[in-house]
This record gives sequence, structure tokens and C-alpha cells, in this order.
Amino acid sequence: MAKYSKVLYDYIGRQYERKNLYLKEVALLQDKIGHASPKEKETLKNQLKELISSKDKHPYLLELKEYEVNEKRFLDDLKTKSRTFEESLDKSLSGDVKKLEKRLFESKLKEDFYKDYVELTYDAEYHFKEAVIDMKLLPSIVYNIGRLEQELQSALNLRPEGDKALISQEISRFKAEKKAVLDKRSDELKAKRKDGLISEKAMKNGLKEIRKNYQYAVRVKEYDDPDKMKKELIKSKRYELKDYIRVNKRVANADIADARRNTPIEVMKTKPVNTMIGLLFPGVGQLLNKQPVKAALFFIGLIFIYAIAVPYALGYGNYQGEGIAGLISLAEDGRRIDKSLIFMIEGVVAMILLIFSAGIYIANYKDVRNVEMGEIRGTRGKNWFETAQTIEEDGFPYLVSIPALIVISFIVLVPIFTAILLSFTGMDPRNQSKFPWVGIQNYKLIALGQGLAGSVFWQILAWTVIWTLTATTLAIVIGFGLALLANNPRIKGKGFFRMVYLLPWAVPAFITIMFFSIMFSNTGALTQIIDNVFGVVIDFKNDTFWSRFILVMMQGWLGSSYVFLLSTGVLQAIPDDLYEAADIDGANSWQKIRKITLPMVLFQTAPLLVNQYTFNFNNFSIIYLFNGGGPFNPTKYGNLAGSTDILISYIYKLTMDNQYQAIGAAISIVISMGLMIFAFIGYKNSKAFKEERL
Repeated sequence: MAKYSKVLYDYIGRQYERKNLYLKEVALLQDKIGHASPKEKETLKNQLKELISSKDKHPYLLELKEYEVNEKRFLDDLKTKSRTFEESLDKSLSGDVKKLEKRLFESKLKEDFYKDYVELTYDAEYHFKEAVIDMKLLPSIVYNIGRLEQELQSALNLRPEGDKALISQEISRFKAEKKAVLDKRSDELKAKRKDGLISEKAMKNGLKEIRKNYQYAVRVKEYDDPDKMKKELIKSKRYELKDYIRVNKRVANADIADARRNTPIEVMKTKPVNTMIGLLFPGVGQLLNKQPVKAALFFIGLIFIYAIAVPYALGYGNYQGEGIAGLISLAEDGRRIDKSLIFMIEGVVAMILLIFSAGIYIANYKDVRNVEMGEIRGTRGKNWFETAQTIEEDGFPYLVSIPALIVISFIVLVPIFTAILLSFTGMDPRNQSKFPWVGIQNYKLIALGQGLAGSVFWQILAWTVIWTLTATTLAIVIGFGLALLANNPRIKGKGFFRMVYLLPWAVPAFITIMFFSIMFSNTGALTQIIDNVFGVVIDFKNDTFWSRFILVMMQGWLGSSYVFLLSTGVLQAIPDDLYEAADIDGANSWQKIRKITLPMVLFQTAPLLVNQYTFNFNNFSIIYLFNGGGPFNPTKYGNLAGSTDILISYIYKLTMDNQYQAIGAAISIVISMGLMIFAFIGYKNSKAFKEERL
């Protein structure tokens, strides 16, 4: 037999004595058995069995059963009396007043009934407290609502007094006078500005102030119009009435919620039965826990699971696929028009829908179990007012995040999961419509450098790493050096130099790249200048070394502006006191840069500089636009890549130009994993991360 606790606990762990004498006796016997000697245990167990077997004859349970019968009869009578009372109310009363009058009438009857059973059960005690709170608060609320409604009706029946035409003329005359004063004071301010007595800013602020005073005076005067005054009065009274009802209902519900939290509950069960019943049907458990509004919300989840997610996962509603089964088969032995990729995408969508369904199941299980286990301990489940308060206070971040999560799932996770799965297939030029699963074959080709696509992977990876390190480091060095130069107090015309240094960032990158691509072509201006000046003909775009050198230089220049901007901001924030102290200690310029400037700049910018490395690792545009990845050397790189191709441009050629989508996806996954590890190590080793600034 499951064990009962001797005491009950509320929501903050306060202890309460049991009022259910039967459960109290059972709990005491169970506790004695746990501490008794073997000989005494047998006697106590027999007593416990006898107590349980005679449960139906226990005096307390008989009295409790009588109370439950009387309560049911009382509630049935209450419905009839309440309906009769509602019909007897004055028809002129508003709906809000009628509801509150009815609630007050019911509270009086409940108080009279439950006061005799307060010592018998905590349920009766709670209902009694609820009735007392209503009896205390509702009379004044009903009175004040009636008063406010009368004031609103008086405002609606208000008849404007006075001659409208005369009042309108008076308002127009007042406006004209105030406008004349406004114009006069405006002219005075402008004259003072012209004479140089006040600044431009002072004049603008003065004009703004006198215009504001003019508008305020006119607005106040317009309320002399009886129609406008009546309209504003009605608007004010309606808002006052609505706000009073809202606030006082909230106060009453808060007091009842407080009484609910401070009054325990006793239940006979010791296991979460409702949790098991509602495990597969979200909303059922909440309904059994007497939380109807929450149940309605979980029923929406139930509809999503059994009307959308599960049917879609089984293939219903798919464009071509067969849900999860289609993800496994990839249209094998399917129709000619069936495509494996569509089967895969629809299978991924089905997986995401099932993941959402699993999330709903988990949330449903936890919610029902928490409420039910709380009741077993003695804590009452929350009513909707308390639940709504919890959502407002603690659930807002989740409510805001859910729409974003749904959008991200379909525009981000679906492509990512599809790419991951695609990397384990054999989608290549010969298998475009239908392709099989091949396991880790693509990763094996990459790791061993085998096959047409994998044979050049390591060479391209090596160049990609060299490109990333050199181009990014060069950009950082140039940007930081220019920032130091522009921040030097001895430099004149800093604004001009800062504007020039930001030009590479201001001008669209593709324009700069295409410009240099043309300039370094065989007939380009720079090629011709070098030929004419030095007498050397260099085919820059067909020479691997020069193409790579130009790309690194060009990216160093393009990326320097961003680093310059970051460094300038940090340099301007470094206190001059540090440099003055260093001068006193006899430090030279290099020591000040190494010990003060560089550590402080890196502390602020290191995470962003890590991003620069990851960006350049995948910098597709500069490679593709400058020379299309060339020059091409089929003996070394085959027909799929050029000597300046980095991994991202190589993937583009594999997938878009040559239809090796599967191995392209595998390389993408390898790149992503590598960059994530690199970024994590970079962030983790930065000083800002170690000091928990990130």
C-alpha cells in the first residue's frame, strides 16, 4: 500500500494537520510500522489491514460522505435560487452589476452552508473563505459600479448649454489672439538670433516652447465648446468605469487565489492517476485536474498532434512523399515522377512536426504530474487566474520565443537537417531524380582523398586555411594600424583620414572586386602600367601565385575598414591617465601599445575578430567574382576546381555546376563542424569570455 504523509504542505512548504481523520490514522500507523521492531510490526500491520478493511464504516468517512451528499443537494438548490434571484433583478441594471449581484447572493448562501463544515474538510474551509472574501469586497464594488454607471448616464444625457455660435466665435477670437502673440514672440526670437544675442539652438528651443504653450492654451480653450466637453466627459467616464471593474475584479481574484494557496487539499490517491490517463491525450489530464481553460489550450495541441503531425508523418497531405516512410525509402521503386529529394524534405518536415508533438506531450505530462503530485502533498492546483499571472510574470519569454522557434524550425532547421541527411546519400550526376542511402561513403572519400570530388579536398582545404589566416590577419593589422594612426593626437585632419579609411566598407565590395578583376586582366590598366614601367609582362589572373597574392591583398584592404571602426571606438574609450602613468614610468611608444593599447582593444574586439576569421573562411564572393576560382590546372585540381578556389566556392561548383550534391553536403557539414569548433575555442580563450563578459 502506498504511504500517506502525516501532514500536508502548501505551495511554500508550510505544514498543516490533516482533517481527514481516516488518512491521519493510516499515516500514523504507517509511520509506526516504519519505526517498530519486527514483533510490533506484525501487530501494527494487522491494525492497518483492519482499518483499511473497515474503511466504509469509519466515522469520519461516513460524516464526509454525508457532507458530500448535502453539498450536492445544496449546489443543486443554489442553481435554482440563483436563477430565480437573477430574474428578480431590476432589468435596468447592467450586465456587470447583475453578475456581481448574483455572485454576492450565492456567496451569502455558501457562507451559511460551509461554515458548519469548516473543521471537517479543507475543501469546505476554502469555499467558506472564498465566500467571506466575496461578502467583504463585492458590496462596495457593486455600489461603486452603480455610481459610475449613473455618472456615465448623466454624461450621456447632458444637454449643452450656451449659444454655440457665440462660443465658437469666442474660441476663434482666442485662437487669433494667441496666434498673434505666437507670431510676435517668434519674430522677437528670430531678431535676437539675427543680432547674435542668442545661439541657433536657443532660438529653436524657444520657438518649440512657445508653440507648445500656444497649442496647450488652444486645446484648453476648445473645451469651452459644450459638444467637445460632453464627448470628452463621456470618454473619461467610460474609461473610469472599465478600469474600475478590471482592477477590482483582479483584486478580488487575487484575494481568492491567496486563500486558495494557503488552504491545503486532501485526496485519497497516492499515485498520479490522471497523469497516466491523459498521457497520450493532452488536455484530458488538465480536465481531470479541474483546470478547464488550461485543458482547452492543451486540446489545441491534441488537435495539432492527431490532425496534422501524425497524419503528415504517415504520408497524408504530402506532396509526393510518404512521411517518415518516404525518408527511409527515398522514393525507391516509386513512380517515375517521384523524386528522392522531395521525399527527404517531406520526411524532415514530418520529423520536425513529430518533435513539436513530443514537446507537447512532455509539457502535458509535466503539467498534469506537477499539479497531481502537488495535490497528493496537499497543495491545491492553480485556478486560471493564478495560471494567467504565472504566464504573465514567468512565461512571457517563452510566449515571445515560440513564433520565432516555429519560423526557425522551417526556414533554418529543415535545410540543415536535409543537408546532413543528403551527405549520407549518393546524389550525384547519375542519380539526380532518385538516389540511395550510402552511409558514410562520402565522408570516407573526403577523409581518404579518393574519387573525382574528394581527390582535391585536402589541397583546397590547405589553401582555404592559408587564405583565411593571411587575409584576415592582414586586414586586422591594417585596420588596427590605421586606427592607431588616426587616433594619434599629432595627426591633423583626422576626420578626412577616417572617411578615407572607411571607403572600402562604404563602397559595395563587388564593385571593388570587379574593378580589380578588370584592372589585373591581360589588357587591364595595372597590367599595362607594370609592363610599361618595369618591362615585365605578368599574366596575373593565369598565375596561381599572383592570383592568390592579389586576393589576399584585396581582402586585407576590404576587411580593414571594419577592424578600423572597431579599434577606433575602443581607442577613444581608453583613459588618457593610463598613458600618462606609463610616461611617468618611462615607457616608450611600443611598450604602451603592447601593454595598454593592444590588450584593451583585444579585450573588447576579440569575439568580433573571431567572426572575421570564420567569415573569410566562407568568403565566396571575392573568390568567385575576381577570377571564378581560377587559374585552372586540370592536372592538379581536375575539372572541378581552380587553384584559388576555397572550400565554399568548390562546394558551389560541385553542387551547382557538376551536380555532386551529396559530397558537397558532406563537405559543408565538415566545414560547419570545423568552424563551430574554431569559434568555440576562439571565444573560450578570449579574455572577455574568461571574465564572463560573454
